[in-house]
Amino acid sequence: MATTMKRPSTRAQQMVVIYGILCFALILVVLQLWLFTATMNAWLGNDEAIVWPAFGASTVCLLLNVGLLRYL
Repeated sequence: MATTMKRPSTRAQQMVVIYGILCFALILVVLQLWLFTATMNAWLGNDEAIVWPAFGASTVCLLLNVGLLRYL
């Protein structure tokens, strides 16, 4: 049987993962800001049908961001 040794990841490899997570979190924050702007525009235009689905999508973005940042 061949034994496999688990090598620790290098600092450069860890930084690639960290930068990837931060880029994804930044994309989610920009998406959430756009969603907030579009929701406020619709709400101020008396189109209240979009408010609750947008709130749900924003909550999902928030939970994803919290999970990603806790992973760090």
